[in-house]
Amino acid sequence: MERETAAKEAASSSSSPSPSRYEAQKRRDWNNFLDYLKNHHKPPPLTLSRCIGGIHVIEFLKHIDQFGKTKVHVLSCPFFGEPNPPAKCTCPLRQAWGSLDSLIGRLRAAFEEIGGGPPESNPFAAKAVGIYLKEVRRTQAKARGIPYEKRTRKRLSTAAKAALKADDGGGRGGSALVVVAATMV
Repeated sequence: MERETAAKEAASSSSSPSPSRYEAQKRRDWNNFLDYLKNHHKPPPLTLSRCIGGIHVIEFLKHIDQFGKTKVHVLSCPFFGEPNPPAKCTCPLRQAWGSLDSLIGRLRAAFEEIGGGPPESNPFAAKAVGIYLKEVRRTQAKARGIPYEKRTRKRLSTAAKAALKADDGGGRGGSALVVVAATMV
């Protein structure tokens, strides 16, 4: 009897879908941010409603930076600006720009999911946060000797644009899709 009950419980718990890797990471990031607010702003602990993106989110990013695994050469390092340094150095480990950017994206989404307020009140979408991330990207690229270049989008040729206009959009004009793919520049 006990085995049947245990088997039923295991089957019912396995039937509930587990969160995706992204959802689990988003939840962990959100909880880490709330813990940061609670533990690093005393007295009293800072609440989410009083959080200011330009100040508190950037403080959080700087706090997270100390746990990074990416070597970022300082200006005085002999390997500053070298993409492939020939030896080890004592430069600090930092969070990679891409990791910080992803973190902010997940926190922005989590804030919206909890109903934190209108999009313009989202502290993770603050202009100062974007400026901070751009500066991190620029300085890390410079320290590695690899300038960051924005990728350019592929443009459609005029023939492809004409083919898209000619398609009625009802799914019957599949040939326009072929033309578009063939004429991308």
